[in-house]
Amino acid sequence: MKSRTRLLSPLFVLLFAIIFIVPFLFMLVTAAKTQQESAELAFSLPTEFALFSNLADAIKARDYMLLTAFANSLFITVVSVGAMVVLSAMVAYVLQRRKSKWTKVADVLILAGLIIPPAVVPTVYVLQQINLFKTLTGLILIEIAFGLAFCVLLFRAFISTIPRELDEAATIDGASPLRVFFSVIFPLLKSVTVTIIVIQSVNVFNDFVNPLYFLPGDDKPTVQLTLFNFQSQFSTQYNLLFADILLITIPPLIMFIFFNRQIVAGMTSGAVKG
Repeated sequence: MKSRTRLLSPLFVLLFAIIFIVPFLFMLVTAAKTQQESAELAFSLPTEFALFSNLADAIKARDYMLLTAFANSLFITVVSVGAMVVLSAMVAYVLQRRKSKWTKVADVLILAGLIIPPAVVPTVYVLQQINLFKTLTGLILIEIAFGLAFCVLLFRAFISTIPRELDEAATIDGASPLRVFFSVIFPLLKSVTVTIIVIQSVNVFNDFVNPLYFLPGDDKPTVQLTLFNFQSQFSTQYNLLFADILLITIPPLIMFIFFNRQIVAGMTSGAVKG
């Protein structure tokens, strides 16, 4: 068994390199080329190093649209993820602690939220009727709705490991239900909360489809939509396109580097104990 593990480990490392590292290196070398050389889309070192000038041009494109897009994406991410954490934790706590005949109905709806793909046209119609189409508020509500089911499942699995005696002791001491949750239960959810914050932050920040459907136009761009700045019907500036992708990739990459242990801890604790 140990010999097989030793043989398979290098294969997994090689597979990881092919899937993740090679595309990143291709993006990096292409972003460092001139426009003419990058048009060849060849995996080769640049003859003229132009990475920093390409990064500067990508930032300056269309009156510094990328900076505006970063601000919009950051605002959407912070508000959406913050609401997801609080709402999903409260929902998971109620479903886990106060089971009733409606609990199974809620479970079906949560699973449906994970399985059934979102209906774009009806959602656009609803947003138009409540005057939230093409607004940051509307997109934030969409992100919350689409990410809530996953967060509830993780929180619920973790809450099931917390003894009910803590709730009962706090209630006997006179704490209200909200006080019990925020003062007793929520502080114990630190590991799974960090996991949800990192995963959902990356998902929302990197989201391309939802802003394309529900926040079209150039008035309120997000970082993923700035990729259209360097593409046209007849030509594409691949050097600036990959420089833009590189700038967009840096924040999620930093989050995963610093919080990868917390992500694994939160996922495994909820899965094993729940």
